[in-house]
Amino acid sequence: MLSSKKPNIAAFSMAIGVSCICKASDISVPELSSTIKRQGHTNHTDIERIAVTGSHLTQGRNHSTHTLVTISDNAIDHSAFSSLSEVLVSEVPQINEGISHSNSQNSTHNTGLSTIDLRGLGLNRTLTLIDGRRVVSNSYSGDLVSLSTLPKGIIERVEIITGGASAAYGSGAISGVVNILTKQAKDDMSFSVRFGESTSGGDREVAFNGDIGTHFADGQGMLLLSTSYLEQFGLDYWDRSRAQQQDDWRYDHKRMCNTMLTATYDNHHRTAYRCMRDIEQSEWTSLSDALPGGVFNETSSFQPNSGFWYDGQTLRQDWQEEAHGIHYNQFNKLKIPNKQLNIAIKSELDFNLDNRAYLQIHHSQNDAHNIKSPENEDECDMVITFNPSQQQFGSDCIGAIPFDNPFVPPQIRAQANQVDIKWDRLFHEVGFVTNDNTRETTRAWAGLNGFFTNDWQWDAAIGYGMFKQKQTRFNEIRVANVRQALTVELLEDGSIRCQDPEARKSGCVPINLFGEGTISGAAADYIRANPTLDTEISLVSLSANVSGPLAVLPSGPVNAVFGFDYRKDTQSVSTNVPNGGVTFNYIPNFSGDVSSYEVFTELSVPLLNDLPFAKHLNLSLSARAADYSWAKMGLIQSYNLGLNYQPTSSYSFKLNWAKAMRAPTITELMSPIRGDYNAFYDICDGVTATSIKAGHENCRKNAGIQSAIARDGVFHDNNNSYSPNIGNPFLKPETAYTSTIDVVVTPQATPNLTLSASLYQIKIEDVITTLSHHDIMMQCYQSNDSNSTENHLCQDIKRDQDGQIIELKQRLTNANELITKGYDVTAQYIFPLNNLGQFNFNLTWNHVIEHALVSSSMQENKYEAHEGYLDHNIFEDTATASVVWQKKDWRVRWSTYYKGPIKRSKRVYQNWLNSMAINTENCMRSIDSCVEAPELLWGNDLPSFTTHALNASYRHQLSSTRVLTFTGGVHNLFDNKGPFIIGGNGNFHSAYGGGRGRYASLKAQYSF
Repeated sequence: MLSSKKPNIAAFSMAIGVSCICKASDISVPELSSTIKRQGHTNHTDIERIAVTGSHLTQGRNHSTHTLVTISDNAIDHSAFSSLSEVLVSEVPQINEGISHSNSQNSTHNTGLSTIDLRGLGLNRTLTLIDGRRVVSNSYSGDLVSLSTLPKGIIERVEIITGGASAAYGSGAISGVVNILTKQAKDDMSFSVRFGESTSGGDREVAFNGDIGTHFADGQGMLLLSTSYLEQFGLDYWDRSRAQQQDDWRYDHKRMCNTMLTATYDNHHRTAYRCMRDIEQSEWTSLSDALPGGVFNETSSFQPNSGFWYDGQTLRQDWQEEAHGIHYNQFNKLKIPNKQLNIAIKSELDFNLDNRAYLQIHHSQNDAHNIKSPENEDECDMVITFNPSQQQFGSDCIGAIPFDNPFVPPQIRAQANQVDIKWDRLFHEVGFVTNDNTRETTRAWAGLNGFFTNDWQWDAAIGYGMFKQKQTRFNEIRVANVRQALTVELLEDGSIRCQDPEARKSGCVPINLFGEGTISGAAADYIRANPTLDTEISLVSLSANVSGPLAVLPSGPVNAVFGFDYRKDTQSVSTNVPNGGVTFNYIPNFSGDVSSYEVFTELSVPLLNDLPFAKHLNLSLSARAADYSWAKMGLIQSYNLGLNYQPTSSYSFKLNWAKAMRAPTITELMSPIRGDYNAFYDICDGVTATSIKAGHENCRKNAGIQSAIARDGVFHDNNNSYSPNIGNPFLKPETAYTSTIDVVVTPQATPNLTLSASLYQIKIEDVITTLSHHDIMMQCYQSNDSNSTENHLCQDIKRDQDGQIIELKQRLTNANELITKGYDVTAQYIFPLNNLGQFNFNLTWNHVIEHALVSSSMQENKYEAHEGYLDHNIFEDTATASVVWQKKDWRVRWSTYYKGPIKRSKRVYQNWLNSMAINTENCMRSIDSCVEAPELLWGNDLPSFTTHALNASYRHQLSSTRVLTFTGGVHNLFDNKGPFIIGGNGNFHSAYGGGRGRYASLKAQYSF
């Protein structure tokens, strides 16, 4: 018979000192992965199987050396958010935002994912488990498990260990483990409907959930069925006035003032950026020349009367971008709409007294629909092409409009050169570029466990997972077809056709870019492309372990576990991009697989027990060795050493040291070049025949740069920003060293109070990363083996005959060291009010002392601090606090969420500091460029962010078996949308809710 045992919270906290972000009343089964009482066999009556997250041992709760953060189903169920990842990010200060619907608008592959990032160490370093088991990834980008793939009704709680846990669970658990534990039993049916929406409009959600649970076979079997449907309608540019505010900010390092782009051109300073102190906010602009009717022969982006443009279908010659352009941000969603359908089945059956069979099957479908702007192109936006037969990348552009194109209006032709006409245009007639991502995830596992002696247990299981993603990007542009459609001729009968006979055979239709709506339906069909990207990832796993007392000491039994894991991951990525390329980053077909064979062991040794000043002292040891099928990977080894010391029942000290390793993913090792653009600056810019700046001597060795110097006297950078990503088959595993010290105090004078503090440090070596563009070029041109075959970084820089960089590969490498350290503080207090109910108080605070990247550059270590910078998303201080009042069928919760002050951009801040230092020196030397009263940076020092939430629920007993529950809440009661973020999506940032603001929800649930 299956049961769930619920120990006293205070006693539990005193015993193992769990740091719990939720209220104590929200913890159904604190800390314990499963508490299953076996009955029916004489020798095993009342034996409890208690597994603690972070260990495979079935051990008593006093023996754990890990401190957990636990979120119960009650807290998840009563949250204002439908998304599990949003619940965890808002409730657990140690968790950073991962990929969400509010920050993946510009991602083509990851829209629709819902992930988290422990300690801000990267998504691939957070291992997400379900019931302690690894499951198939939801992205070819890495080992990313989307938290939106489970129905909430089957979740019992979520347990989180921050810090290395690879010895227990294998590769990937460097920053910690998020373990989603499912319900053990249920004997009713329940259905619920939930509605939520921002009180400012937008971000509407509708959710339906249904759960059925029953026992069978005289109570020896259990069956759970849970399903959920969630539709999120997204948040639009037009939903928020802040998103409609135009702004293009710069700090002018000559005038030493904050400037904003305006429609007024300053001839004296030769710029349209004016000091903000001299203008009104209504004068701010940020417009684009991507007009539906087109802009032609543009001579300036700022000055008035700088070209031709179409106002609808009316040709005008007074073009000025900041007066007549469009606000391109209107095409960006603040939050992407999506739909989720999840189904989960879980069954367990006790048989033959001491043995049990178990089975789980999950299926999820997630559809994300991101509607963006129509394609915006001009005469030579660089596009990546790929030749499948030669497996080589190239580049191309649409090109300018030929001078003799018969569609060219006479006014434009009269002022054009005799070769071509420059143009910029929005392809509105082709349609909005729409990025559709449909994901299907199926995972299942089945196993048997039992006892083979009075005390030893065994478990064996097989698992399978399959993830399929079909991504379609509608209304892209075929580059070659547009070029053919622009190269046309006028026939004697007045008709216009494409010049190339082969193009005409392929259905070429002439295209007219002059004026809004002038591209015909046939021409739009000819140039339109709907490329797809299909991903399949599978996981097959086998696991087996035995556990039990290895020996008995005077202080208690030495528990041990010995286990074996086998895992095979397979991945394939395929696309149907046509030859000639489209306006879309090209990802070529590639596939790969990897198998791992792993053995592990764990020991829990009670050193002292029930002695003066040593109520309990326990030592834990664990080790894992993994052999991967990649020949050059070597043996991956992880270790953990833990100590739990309780001098009295009121105090607990825990020390943990771990070595954790992460093997590279299939994509990191095997990915071919994946097209991408990223702006960079060529360090060879400004090279002359005699310049002596670092690297210039090696720059002059390039024939193209030599030609430019001979022709112009100087080489000027005009690179195309093409910077593709590529894997590296020679990558080594990452290695992390984690240390934690935990102190838990439960004063005897105040038995319902629990105080805990945790000091942690994580240091990751051989970090798998890409070097910055600057470091790649510096290590090439400032080294002694520049451009030689010995310098692989030089081989990743490709220049054309004019010396311009046309390709700078971002190759993954083991180059850096990542460090973080800080502390967590938690306080819990339960205050009973007898007949008036009970109050539960909770506070959790995380402070980041250090979060830094140390990279090697030219035999020097470069230290880059991340803490306190929003562009790295590392807040120095985050906290949650709440108070819950409960009485019988009522529950009311007030919660507060806090993020400390932070700087928006480290690069901007450091550049400003450099300019301030130069200006100070100029003033000391009385140089004319001195500015006596330089301005502080505007919009870079962001204030702290605090929000409050109120949630209430009422449970009405209709009969002995029927219950109706109403839950309502308001998140962000005072509608704090966060600071104005320069360059943020809609001037918002997802760390502050992405523009959601005050959010209200209502839920009704019927159980019977």
